[in-house]
Amino acid sequence: MTKIYGTVSPEVREALTGLAFIQGLADGTFPLNTMARTLGYDIAEAESGRVVVTATPHEGLLNPAGTVHGGFAGALLDSCMGLALQTLLEKGFGQTTLEFKVSLLRAITPETGPIKAEGKVLTSGRRIGTAEGRITDAAGRLLAHGTTTCLIFEA
Repeated sequence: MTKIYGTVSPEVREALTGLAFIQGLADGTFPLNTMARTLGYDIAEAESGRVVVTATPHEGLLNPAGTVHGGFAGALLDSCMGLALQTLLEKGFGQTTLEFKVSLLRAITPETGPIKAEGKVLTSGRRIGTAEGRITDAAGRLLAHGTTTCLIFEA
């Protein structure tokens, strides 16, 4: 299936629960954001409180040391954690990252092959939500992990 990239209008987003919106991104009903095209990631799974983002690291992501830039792992974790939180929100609500922390445990290179970033919600309140994320390779080895705190707001 050919992926479509772009944005979804505020009117459409606000008419859907967070879960319906994120599942629409995952199944191609809605376009993925343009950052997904830039970094080459996809939303592979979306369920209540959990989102999986997948990518295959490539040479266009390398830092001067020849490994994938840590910002790539940070972007994948920020995406999967924030999207996981979004799946718990009711119609008319959104969220945005207030802060996130990333720990890089193993070098990621193009030879790493496909990777998976899984975000899971820890807490979701009226104004603040927290989530954790883990990036693993095909063998299940932990490459990076992180946590986020997000502001929940009425759109």
